[in-house]
Amino acid sequence: MTIVNDLTALPNGLSVDQATTEAARAYELDRAHVFHSWSAQAQISPMTITAARGSYVWDGNGNRLLDFSSQLVNTNIGHQHPRVVEAIRAQAAKLCTVAPQHVNDARSEAARLITAYTPDGLNKVFFTNGGADANEHAVRMARLHTGRYKVLSRYRSYHGGTDTAINLTGDPRRWPNDYASSGVVHFFGPFQYRSRFHADSEAQECERALDHLDEVIRMEGPSTIAAIVLETIPGTAGIMVPPPGYLQGVRELCDRYGIMYIADEVMAGFGRSGKWFSLDHFDVTPDLLTFAKGVNSGYVPLGGVAINDAIAETFAHRSYPGGLTYSGHPLATAAAVATIRAMEDEDIVGNAARIGEHVIGPALRAFAEQHPSVGDVRGAGVFWAVELVSDRDSKEPLAPYGSSSPAMNEVLAACKSAGLLPFANFNRIHIVPPCTVSEDEANEGLAIVDRALEVADRHTR
Repeated sequence: MTIVNDLTALPNGLSVDQATTEAARAYELDRAHVFHSWSAQAQISPMTITAARGSYVWDGNGNRLLDFSSQLVNTNIGHQHPRVVEAIRAQAAKLCTVAPQHVNDARSEAARLITAYTPDGLNKVFFTNGGADANEHAVRMARLHTGRYKVLSRYRSYHGGTDTAINLTGDPRRWPNDYASSGVVHFFGPFQYRSRFHADSEAQECERALDHLDEVIRMEGPSTIAAIVLETIPGTAGIMVPPPGYLQGVRELCDRYGIMYIADEVMAGFGRSGKWFSLDHFDVTPDLLTFAKGVNSGYVPLGGVAINDAIAETFAHRSYPGGLTYSGHPLATAAAVATIRAMEDEDIVGNAARIGEHVIGPALRAFAEQHPSVGDVRGAGVFWAVELVSDRDSKEPLAPYGSSSPAMNEVLAACKSAGLLPFANFNRIHIVPPCTVSEDEANEGLAIVDRALEVADRHTR
């Protein structure tokens, strides 16, 4: 791994020796008392993080790693941004917490700033603690507004780990939690590389995917369906950018059948794809928009639902039956205000777009030409996936759907040993650095990925 250049201190002021000692104690306590998500507890050896700054983190042994994961694709403004850290400090000194029934200025300003970037007509914000509960409440609002219960969502999607959200999810994490009683019906979305529609072109994939969705709606009964929930660009499921016309087609189907369109922008929003919201690539307006992660880079937990005027009017004289103790928490919303202002002042969204167009995209397309293990590359901004295969002709993945493999583990180990913290899911490496990543940092990380792909190449035939 790449060792910190200054061996006397980490960015947080701790000496390397002190940080290593504290890390050992933290690891001991973690293994004794912490129950980790999505894990078999006895089979994991979690990395200890002792410090972070910008695009880098430091592990428990003092090793510096370039964070090409943005943690869980949420540190859009990088680690320890000074303006956001200071905003949290200032808010803590002013007002640490207040119940959501009371007005607080941080929440009011955060709502104003968020709605300045949402599509026209989404003028109200209901704040949650994260993305999963944002999706839970968006579905609840749609059901109450329409008087219908069913919700459609696509396979190859992720919407959160709570009860409704995990049932909306279209990947294997749903399976142990799905008792077919949630009112959720799944359909296939467009994904030309692994097309379910035998499409020969992007336009054909779009047309056939919309025909399929229309048929599912008609077979399920339009009058029973409250909402269609879609990640604008699916994230952990594979970063499949929808073809031109697809989201407009979904909007038209929703309008035709009186169905609410919920856009899940939890991962895809706030600069990740090189736009404030990924919907901005497609010129489409949903009825409800969910967000979290990048709204304040996860510095304090925060999510929310942006609500259109018609749905908001449903609850003008009728109580909305939902709430959270920490809805619009002052520390979280103060962090959001500082984050959005920093993104504006520092052109962070523009940086994400430029890095994607001029650095990441060209490099990944070159990797696809050079490495037989690369089956497909796709993405936008700082939101890309490299799909690894053992056979290009058959598209056999380097790890099976829903699992990993020794080959993938070798690739990830090669990344880490060279000083890169990757994001991986099944047979894919996701290239998702902070939106603030510099050209030099992006090239540094891409060079490591390039060398790691040589490991993957040894597993091809």
